[in-house]
Amino acid sequence: MRFLVDVLGFTEAVAAPDEHGGIGHAELHWPGGGALVFGSTRHTDSVHGRMRAGTSAVYVVSDDVDAVHRRVVDAGGEVLEPPHETRFGSGAAAYVCTVRDPEGNLWTFGTYRGPLST
Repeated sequence: MRFLVDVLGFTEAVAAPDEHGGIGHAELHWPGGGALVFGSTRHTDSVHGRMRAGTSAVYVVSDDVDAVHRRVVDAGGEVLEPPHETRFGSGAAAYVCTVRDPEGNLWTFGTYRGPLST
């Protein structure tokens, strides 16, 4: 969670500890809108307890991909793809970068906001 807040730029809203001193439940806000809710994979009594840490890939809309990239580099984090222009399978263009958090999860930050409503 510290990497997500201190490096990636999320804002901590809720961080409830579990019985092991880890994070049992957390809620983080993204500056551009939206939120992330997660908990520990140590809780084997739930569906999430069957997951291995580091098996997620998340896309986050960002208006400042370069700033996220700079924070990761400054913190000594792992950048898998530096900021670059790309096209998704739908043909939509986006400016993106992808990083790996300390647990192995992949985080892609990009300008693509999804299909426009008609």
